[in-house]
Amino acid sequence: METTEQSDRIQADASTVDVQSEFDPAIIAFCCHYCAFTAADLAGTMRQQYPTNIHIVRLPCTGKADVNLLLEAFADGADGVMVAGCEIGSCHFQKGNERAVKRVVYAKDLLREAGVAPERLDMFHIAASQGPLFAQRAREFTERIRALGPAAHAGKGVES
Repeated sequence: METTEQSDRIQADASTVDVQSEFDPAIIAFCCHYCAFTAADLAGTMRQQYPTNIHIVRLPCTGKADVNLLLEAFADGADGVMVAGCEIGSCHFQKGNERAVKRVVYAKDLLREAGVAPERLDMFHIAASQGPLFAQRAREFTERIRALGPAAHAGKGVES
């Protein structure tokens, strides 16, 4: 016969499993128009599966992704933020993606100082012809964020 304590523990364990398995992280992907956005489109054309929780925001260049934009995504409810742009040396705006790398590193430092896991933010370099790579990075990033669990949000949440 189960005691009340054992019954409560079993119910708590069951609810934890349900939350983890049902957690669908909200992920914002800031993608450059010329490469990563085109790769995401190609992934769809090639029927490469990647999670539907990835909300793509098309930018002319990842160089436009300033630190405030990245941090605001978290404040507005994102569990994770991807910045995806051209490969180093292939930026259509010369050095925009190199500026983005520095901004992502700085934003990770700010997240760490604020008590947020810096692994929730990452940058990927994906050429326009690499649709399968975009899908793979999206799946891997989603699994990383799912393993970290929901982020504590200061904002109201990301809408689909």
